[in-house]
Amino acid sequence: MHSFDIFSIGHSNIAADRFVALLRDAKVNAVADVRSAPSSRRFPWFSKQNLEARLTGDGITYMAMGNSLGGRPRDDGLYRDGIADYDAMAAQPHYQTGLGQLIDNAGRSRVCLMCAEREPLDCHRCLLVARGLAERGLAIGHILHDGTIEPHATTERRLLSWHGEDCDLFTSGQRELIAAAYRHRARVVAFRQKVPVPDAAAENG
Repeated sequence: MHSFDIFSIGHSNIAADRFVALLRDAKVNAVADVRSAPSSRRFPWFSKQNLEARLTGDGITYMAMGNSLGGRPRDDGLYRDGIADYDAMAAQPHYQTGLGQLIDNAGRSRVCLMCAEREPLDCHRCLLVARGLAERGLAIGHILHDGTIEPHATTERRLLSWHGEDCDLFTSGQRELIAAAYRHRARVVAFRQKVPVPDAAAENG
């Protein structure tokens, strides 16, 4: 049996009842929403107001933390080639403050990070936030939609496998390998800035 300090989950297209059931099974009593834009047109039950009301009704505290721990930075300097730079974001004071608040909350409650993507390795909650928590010694469990809870160390092994590295995480040089794998995956899935559409009139004039 694994003991976890904090959990993570991606809501994806799951039904609200199933979502709450997964949280209850893990004995979660607080959700930290790390979406930069906490809304969903396709699945309105996951928009902030609806979700907060549902969770509160089920005795689960809702915490909006997208301003400090979201994956879509407002600062253009936190993008590299138009892609959100997780390493640069992790060094920002407001991110460090948010991470500290999250750790404090985890000391008082059973907290679960929440974002949209089903697969942890497709989401900044894993590649940025959970990574930062793990580096501070916390044990993170990723709640999957089949009800299993994947330890973050197992998630990192999957990440290395996807990156083309099949090795023991405790061998020499593993820190460099995992850092490279994180950077590679982030370049694939991180938020991209929208490219402005040229003004045809301006081009012709």
